[in-house]
Amino acid sequence: MRIVISGTHASGKSTLIADFAARHPAFVVLPDPFELLDETWDAPGAGMFAAQLRIAAERLGEGDPSADLIAERGPLDFVAYLLALDEVQGTSTPRDLLARYTSITARAMRAVDLLVVLPLSARDEIHVGADEHLALRTAMNDVLLELIDDPELVGDGVTVAEVTGDRDERLATLEALLDDQLHG
Repeated sequence: MRIVISGTHASGKSTLIADFAARHPAFVVLPDPFELLDETWDAPGAGMFAAQLRIAAERLGEGDPSADLIAERGPLDFVAYLLALDEVQGTSTPRDLLARYTSITARAMRAVDLLVVLPLSARDEIHVGADEHLALRTAMNDVLLELIDDPELVGDGVTVAEVTGDRDERLATLEALLDDQLHG
């Protein structure tokens, strides 16, 4: 079972994964690709997101395809960040690069069984400081929610679920989704 937890920054991904891993120690946890970058970045940018996209895609294709894993972020997150960055900054990622990134993402998503998206919600709001690039956070959330409906990008074999609620509700929903995948 390969699970990807997606969402904009400060949406509860790390917390959900930590809670899940504590109850399901057989799952390998793949950390946020940002933690695996060799370079330090002063601010979010296209180069940083492209590097994370490549990391997220590569690691989904590695190892035993039958191994149970849960990944913080998949390549879809970074396509969303690239498009959101364009929106926020008024720039445009070159079409050939965007086509390459979406192709990489579509291939990597074939290895995913369950994509769990944590959308921003006023009910479940996680308060963050202004240093968290709030405009980019909101724009990425909106773009990601559009991208998860694209079957060419996400693929037909992936179960996609938006998960909301408090910490306990999110974990219970993820466990129910896992049970459905394994026994449904």
